[in-house]
Amino acid sequence: MYSQQETFEGKEVNVKRDYARLTQPLVRRNGRLEPVSWDEALATAAEGLSAFSGESFGFFSCSKATNEVNYIAQKWARMVMASNNIDSCNRT
Repeated sequence: MYSQQETFEGKEVNVKRDYARLTQPLVRRNGRLEPVSWDEALATAAEGLSAFSGESFGFFSCSKATNEVNYIAQKWARMVMASNNIDSCNRT
């Protein structure tokens, strides 16, 4: 890991970089993380999400995101997860 100065939104920040990051998806089996293909990882995530829908699912979106991103988030929550429980925290 190393650190370097970078400019982010006009401010100097100290950025730490670690190139020992994950390079493939991992799925937990019997308490251990095992490498799997992307298809298997997405299928596992979909299977886990399928246990929640309707009133048992809630979604938070970011108020600093664009209207388009928040629209896609609410559309996904309503169409895929069958839930109207979505909040983008746009109360200012």
